[in-house]
Amino acid sequence: MKRLSELPGRDVYTDDAKYLGKAHDFIIDLQKGEIARLTIRPIDSLGGLSPQWIRENTISFKNIESVADIIIVSSKPKAEAEEAAAPEPSKSKYSFAPAAKRFYK
Repeated sequence: MKRLSELPGRDVYTDDAKYLGKAHDFIIDLQKGEIARLTIRPIDSLGGLSPQWIRENTISFKNIESVADIIIVSSKPKAEAEEAAAPEPSKSKYSFAPAAKRFYK
């Protein structure tokens, strides 16, 4: 297992050996609580990121195949539409009701 803090600076290659750059930053989706993208260029300012810059300089974290001394990503990345099409759970499997109401009907 690797710590996230160990990954910046590692070389990033596709699974067909094409060099993409070095890992710089990670974009985290705070609503989902997961890493969304890996950047291969430094981020100067979050306010100035255009959709084109994101497409050209980041990799969806779902496309990362392996992390060791280098980072390997899929040479056939998932389309953004496929990622967005993932079904959302219809109901939470966790209950936040008080214990008395959960166990006594």
